[in-house]
Amino acid sequence: MRYLQGVIHTASRRSTAMQSIWDSTLSAYWSVTEIRANLAMFLTLAGALLLGLAVGYERTFHGRAIGMRTYGLVCMASAALTTFVGYPTLWYGGLHAGTVTSVDPTRVVQGIVTGVGFLGAGVIMKDGLNIRGLTTAASIWSASVIGVLVGVGFYGAAILLAALSILCMLWVQRIESWLPALASLSVTVQFKPGVAPHEQEFREAVAQHGFEMVDGSLAIHATRGVAEWHFIATARNNRRHTSMTELAHAMGSNELVESFQLSHCRN
Repeated sequence: MRYLQGVIHTASRRSTAMQSIWDSTLSAYWSVTEIRANLAMFLTLAGALLLGLAVGYERTFHGRAIGMRTYGLVCMASAALTTFVGYPTLWYGGLHAGTVTSVDPTRVVQGIVTGVGFLGAGVIMKDGLNIRGLTTAASIWSASVIGVLVGVGFYGAAILLAALSILCMLWVQRIESWLPALASLSVTVQFKPGVAPHEQEFREAVAQHGFEMVDGSLAIHATRGVAEWHFIATARNNRRHTSMTELAHAMGSNELVESFQLSHCRN
């Protein structure tokens, strides 16, 4: 009986000790100092996201493939990596403050973000003049930063970064659709045999419909006297340009045009 009581007493003490260790470890990761650092990082991430969205809107406005979501995610994730380095004594809940400087986890972080960068590059694909997968690549890189923050113990900042990333991918695309942006078209024109229009005259014809040929986008292909032009046309004004259906009707009634192809693009 006494032996059984001793075993129970020993198990109780061990359980109390384990609970004490668990409580102290948990409280280290959610201490007042840690929470303040996480809140400071959150404000930094929110500011970086807004600035990234502002810069990305300029690209969206001009019809470029990289838009607000990609810029916002990359800017916010970069800010997270830069900010957490400023709190080395709070890494891992501050439980290993004396050994962090000798281990230097930033080298591990460099390897992670570099490797994930190659992974993100694998999902970027070019479909004609459209580039797809840029936001997915940026979200993969942002997810790696979330993992880094969790690894060093900044759980609050990691949760907030994940929430902001999700909101960015869900809602920014809708915001982009509400904001004004210049339309871009991929144009392929095949002229009738023997027709060789001058570039300046063609540019003026395109300008009459509210578009302009993007410099450096013109490619000319000729086979057996049949010329084919391929270029990108960007609207000069978001509200004052011919719609794609009206432009197709105008090109179809042109006596010099044999065939044509129009499509929206983001280059």
